[in-house]
Amino acid sequence: MTDARGDLKLMALDEEDLAVLSAHAQDALVPARDFRWLPKERRFALALSRFDWDGFAKGRRERVICGLHFDRVTKVSSIGIDRDDPELLLELLAIGFAPDHAPSGSVLLTFSGGAALKLDVECLEAQMHDVGPRWTVDSCPEHKLDDAPDWLAAADAAGLPPLPDRD
Repeated sequence: MTDARGDLKLMALDEEDLAVLSAHAQDALVPARDFRWLPKERRFALALSRFDWDGFAKGRRERVICGLHFDRVTKVSSIGIDRDDPELLLELLAIGFAPDHAPSGSVLLTFSGGAALKLDVECLEAQMHDVGPRWTVDSCPEHKLDDAPDWLAAADAAGLPPLPDRD
């Protein structure tokens, strides 16, 4: 789970693992410019500034740069995300999984403000690692619980196109 320096290293191969990963990623700040859809590698990767909830339980308020990637990705769709806005900063609320024909399904990344990503995957395979420095922040993240959209239905109804390749 953590290495000798206290950096988090997680892998998710099922919904239970993904719930743990999601809890650690909750309230991460994610610059939209740091999303990467790599269709040839069937990988979706992103960099995020994760709030250290374990550290908060020990009296610290810190963020750390973290890498998160999903493998075996066949399609990426989005709603409420302007990829042409270089300053867009999203707050990650949760990561979930909606199974389809086992073991395939969709990974759902829900952000505040109604934004979301849907990753169609052959099977669930994700890794998250702390990779950068830590720094102290002044406050604990807050958000409204009603920020989470019913975006899966909206995405299906809108027939969202795949996220463009940004190699």
